[in-house]
Amino acid sequence: MLARTKAWAGTLTRDVHAVWLAARHPGTPWYAKAAALAVAAYALSPIDLIPDFVPVLGYLDDLVIVPLGILLVRRLVPPAILAECRAEAEEAARQPRSGLGAALVVALWVSAAALLLWWLWPSAAP
Repeated sequence: MLARTKAWAGTLTRDVHAVWLAARHPGTPWYAKAAALAVAAYALSPIDLIPDFVPVLGYLDDLVIVPLGILLVRRLVPPAILAECRAEAEEAARQPRSGLGAALVVALWVSAAALLLWWLWPSAAP
């Protein structure tokens, strides 16, 4: 059961990326682009309809809303475009991740936090 759940989560992750790609594809109809953009934005946004700290319901909305949104987009986007976007999403998932890029992002955040702390820290001079 755990392997099946992991496979479903991997498929869901791929489909969210494919939905984002479909929203940007020139062959996707405007109404499908709007739905795909809304679903991708909700799935990737840190802001939820019901916050995750609410017991059970916090994660339940992600387990219901995102798959239903993907199902809607799958019905609206032409199958050839969706297959192309899924293949592109799978290829992107196979690409190696950049450790240097992650280190640069972390260094940027640490630098920004240090600058903000320096700016907000009261000085010793009157």
